[in-house]
Amino acid sequence: MTKSRYRVLFLCTGNSARSILAEAILDRMAGDRFESLSAGSMPKGEVHPGAIELLREHDFETAELRSKNWSEFSDEIDENPIDFVFTVCDNAANEVCPVWPGQPVTAHWGVPDPAAVEGSRAEQRIAFCDAAKRLNARIEAFVNLPMEALDRMALRTRLEEIGQL
Repeated sequence: MTKSRYRVLFLCTGNSARSILAEAILDRMAGDRFESLSAGSMPKGEVHPGAIELLREHDFETAELRSKNWSEFSDEIDENPIDFVFTVCDNAANEVCPVWPGQPVTAHWGVPDPAAVEGSRAEQRIAFCDAAKRLNARIEAFVNLPMEALDRMALRTRLEEIGQL
């Protein structure tokens, strides 16, 4: 797979925490090589305050981050297909996802939902930090793959392995 810039979509049901974190991390880590997107099947309509707080504390740009439905990308998909789709929550992995023209490479990178953690502010903070740490490790491994040297099947296998990190 060789391309100058790959489009990557992170999917989660609510698109308020995990997929937003992944979008921001990939954008910062390799924004020149990847266009980072996120969406949900039933978006919450706002980014979780815990995600925004964590990102801002680490000097991420958050002004452009927003919760959106995956249908938002369907109008432009023929002209600008998605190359990779990662589900980051178990709900999204089990849902019927739209058919993405261009047959993107897909993988499931499930991460526990930090937005679902009930408890003290400290416990919630730990959950957001843990989610970001897991996503960061997976995204770092992803951006360092030799894309031009891997065929679709080998790439899919490597992405599933990365999902175990």
